[in-house]
Amino acid sequence: MKPFFLTLFSLISTISFSQHQELNNKIKGVISNKNATVGVAIIYDAKDTLTVNNDHKYPTMSVYKFFQALNILDYMDKHNISLDTEIYIKKEDLKEGTYSPLRDKSPKGEFNMSLRELIQYTASHSDNNISNLFFRSFIGPKMTDLYFRSLGIQNFEIVSSEETMSLDFNNQYQNWITPLEATRILEMFRKEELLSPDYNNFLRQAMIDTKSGQDKVKALLPKNTVVVHKTGMSLRNKEGLRAADNDLAIVYLPNGKQFSIAVFIMNSKESDKTNASIIAEIAKLAYDYFNKK
Repeated sequence: MKPFFLTLFSLISTISFSQHQELNNKIKGVISNKNATVGVAIIYDAKDTLTVNNDHKYPTMSVYKFFQALNILDYMDKHNISLDTEIYIKKEDLKEGTYSPLRDKSPKGEFNMSLRELIQYTASHSDNNISNLFFRSFIGPKMTDLYFRSLGIQNFEIVSSEETMSLDFNNQYQNWITPLEATRILEMFRKEELLSPDYNNFLRQAMIDTKSGQDKVKALLPKNTVVVHKTGMSLRNKEGLRAADNDLAIVYLPNGKQFSIAVFIMNSKESDKTNASIIAEIAKLAYDYFNKK
């Protein structure tokens, strides 16, 4: 005789799968015949879960900057460090040859900037130099990895900075996560389980203000839809293979509910336009499906 909790879990999983079979089939239709591996996870209303191709190690790329920001803000929260605390930015912190809006704006460095602004540069603008600075001088990749393991997240690994990943194409695979684990982290954040309200609201707004990925999750949704998200995209190798093209988001529905969604594209030989279209179409399918519930 099966233990009761296993029988109950099996029943819940079967019901959930049956409920979302229509959406599952539509998502599979979007990704079929694509020269890429596409992983999807969706959590609706904090309980209903759907996954497609979840059993792969998807490179996070800059999606990890959301995880990094959570860890930094948790540390600041616990140690009463204000968002207005200033850090001195040296010219040598603003390295050339990497994506860095702050360097483009202030290439000479040698100025103070608040942690509020610096975290916005990583969370909203995906600045590689500031992410490297945080890992180098504040909380390293290993501590970020341990932080999420302490929360019960297991199917992931954070070991590299942007600086390390830039040294070799294959290094881009070193930071990885499954779509379901990524949405689990997003759900903890959405339910305000990780940070105090002030820090939580700050990061939420920074991710609403994200400038990248306008052609991804947000692209096909109604214009005023609130989307809290973080994108990530790798380089391509000489053969034209893009290691990853991702979007991780909380989407707010008119019916008052929300869903968390991860669409991670790995080892794609499709065009950037096609990759973005895959993410946008899946997000629109989920929006339409759950908005009717």
